[in-house]
Amino acid sequence: MPIKKIIAFGSAKGGVGKSSITASIALSLSKTKSVGILDADIYGPNQNILFKINEKPSFDESKSIRPIKKNNIQIISMGSILAQDTAAVWRGPMLSGAIKQLINSTKWGNLDYLLIDMPPGTGDAYLTVFKEIKVNHFILVTTPNKLAMSDSQKTISLLEKLDVHILGYISNNIFNSEDILNDKVFQKDIKNLGNFYFDKNIYNFDINYESQDAADVAAAIEANV
Repeated sequence: MPIKKIIAFGSAKGGVGKSSITASIALSLSKTKSVGILDADIYGPNQNILFKINEKPSFDESKSIRPIKKNNIQIISMGSILAQDTAAVWRGPMLSGAIKQLINSTKWGNLDYLLIDMPPGTGDAYLTVFKEIKVNHFILVTTPNKLAMSDSQKTISLLEKLDVHILGYISNNIFNSEDILNDKVFQKDIKNLGNFYFDKNIYNFDINYESQDAADVAAAIEANV
């Protein structure tokens, strides 16, 4: 894959806004860089919904999958392959096989950044992605909430075992609370790359919206990779 940097976004806790934040940062980076998104959440893919992708991806003569391009971003998601109202009722080996197919069969163009939208949890999907792809950096997404923080510690533990570099974390302050996280919040030297505050244009996801929070975090990412 002709890709310069691969960055995974994830959290063991679901519902922290990871997919919307990944998409928002991709939109910001795409202003000056070539960007792709791999939606690795097989059970609950969202990138196809956020970017309003209704068509299925096509295949080239070698049966490689061509990612769908929206807003100058190359996107591949199982949500674009399965019927939108169809659940993927698959056990671990089938889940891993589906992720492997998305990874190894997708024919990306030249990319400065490939952003991977990881599923919640710390299970088979993580093991498969990090076995199949050399991920350069991982970014934690959390909310200033003790449950999300606790689950983030589990993600950190897994990443350390897999020797995956943690670039930093993003705090999604969805309630605009005064509880602002800092660099020492995880009892590790993990940098705060920035904060997102509640924004209805991100909550409802307007693909033409230019978020200042996303632009600030994108700048922090570029400064640290």
